[in-house]
Amino acid sequence: MAFKLELDGKRHSITILARRPHLVVSVDGRRHVVEAIDEAGDGRRTLTIDGEEIDFVRAQTADGALLRLNGRTLAVRRAGAAADASASGGGAHAVRAPMPGIVVAVHKAPGDSVLRGEAVITIESMKLQMKLDAPRDGEIAEIGVREGDGFEKDAVLARLAAPAAEG
Repeated sequence: MAFKLELDGKRHSITILARRPHLVVSVDGRRHVVEAIDEAGDGRRTLTIDGEEIDFVRAQTADGALLRLNGRTLAVRRAGAAADASASGGGAHAVRAPMPGIVVAVHKAPGDSVLRGEAVITIESMKLQMKLDAPRDGEIAEIGVREGDGFEKDAVLARLAAPAAEG
């Protein structure tokens, strides 16, 4: 099974080579053995890749996931997922919370122009801060939270105005 993932804007080719006795994948032509995969879902996770144990925090988003690893927050999505969501109207106008938390900073205001991938809001969850980015280029229509506000997973924290073509 082959597919492409986008990690912080860079595409990678992933092929599943084997599932038993361990998951074996090829990432951009380089073979890796993945073991000790704990349960799926959001929160703190651990897995072993090529004998090295890796701890990370995962939060599902509308079109992929956010990973916190070695002090960095990485956005992972299936390549083309953002374009697919935009074409279908699948939440491409909303900035949603990937997990429950508190708003640390609001970087944009209604009427501000924003580019895809530009920070709109910074949140904190499980002692981890992450920036939530604009899902596409556009204009901020609404910011539904202020610094210090709490929210639940999947809450809409901001909305982008619909493109002119969509009315």
